[in-house]
Amino acid sequence: MPRFAANLSMMFTEVPFLDRFARAAKAGFQAVEFLFPYEFPAAEIAARLQDNGLAQVLFNAPPGDWAAGERGQAALPGRHAEFREEVKRALDYAAALSCPRLHVMAGLAPAGVPRDTLLATYAANLAWAAEECGKAGVKPVIEPINHRDIPGFFLNTTDEGAAIIEAIGPERIGLQFDLYHCQITEGDIVKRVEKHLPLIAHMQVADNPGRNEPGTGEVNWPFVFRKIDELGFRGWIGCEYRPAAETEAGLGWFQQYK
Repeated sequence: MPRFAANLSMMFTEVPFLDRFARAAKAGFQAVEFLFPYEFPAAEIAARLQDNGLAQVLFNAPPGDWAAGERGQAALPGRHAEFREEVKRALDYAAALSCPRLHVMAGLAPAGVPRDTLLATYAANLAWAAEECGKAGVKPVIEPINHRDIPGFFLNTTDEGAAIIEAIGPERIGLQFDLYHCQITEGDIVKRVEKHLPLIAHMQVADNPGRNEPGTGEVNWPFVFRKIDELGFRGWIGCEYRPAAETEAGLGWFQQYK
């Protein structure tokens, strides 16, 4: 049976962030993910996880200046030192939260910089991150993101992500396969899951259009989830969606997977 983790950056936003852990546990989730934990002490988040019997399965390394529009640094030339410091900071949180996966965002492709230059920077930074994360028992993951939600994002397709992972080593870095992004950019999501399954370390889900909960859009989720299960994926699937209304009211789709 698929295992679903609540994304606390998008779900249960009716209450403050630290109160969302209890709401997720009460709703039947056994694991959580979120975008960024850095506004809160790691010890406080760890206490919320322990108090509610939850596992932390994923969060993002710092993305640069998020408020100014930055969406990662891994592919950006001239940001190596900052990138390394931020990964080290993320690993401190990963250790405190016993989190096995760290999403390393590529960033927005700067205008006028050749793609080969960005790709070389990306590969070098990811190879370094894979080495550091490996020492800490954490697996870094990369995520292709569609151009509609984040225009100009460097990594867009699952094939691009797979090629980078194969070059660095699948044992060192994994694919964060977001079915929502894949549906927008590529479609044919079950076949793409099947193709890249050996590289997939984490999945995420939202319906399209709207990025709301499964069952609100065009995708036949019972079929998709059944096929993912049949293919043998045993990792976590993060619910990175925006509830169409109150979070708990939209969890009907989840009942059979508790």
